[in-house]
Amino acid sequence: MIVKNCIHENRIKKFPPHDITVCEDCIKMGDSWVNLRQCLTCGHVGCCDDSKNKHATKHYKKTGHPIMKSVSPGEEFTWCYVDKLYL
Repeated sequence: MIVKNCIHENRIKKFPPHDITVCEDCIKMGDSWVNLRQCLTCGHVGCCDDSKNKHATKHYKKTGHPIMKSVSPGEEFTWCYVDKLYL
């Protein structure tokens, strides 16, 4: 079995707990979202890929920031876009 490790974990930054409950990019568009993801490089919060606009993934593609975490209630995971791994 091959176990792949994420080499981007050293880019994770700690951000204080936040009270963001909206995707600000969707709000600007007058649209809705499903769940929220926070970039662990810069703290940007965007909507998940189940949302129509997929702002978290668009943020990754624009910035190259590799790791995000879910900030939706009841979800606890971290994902590396580059390595396609849950951390």
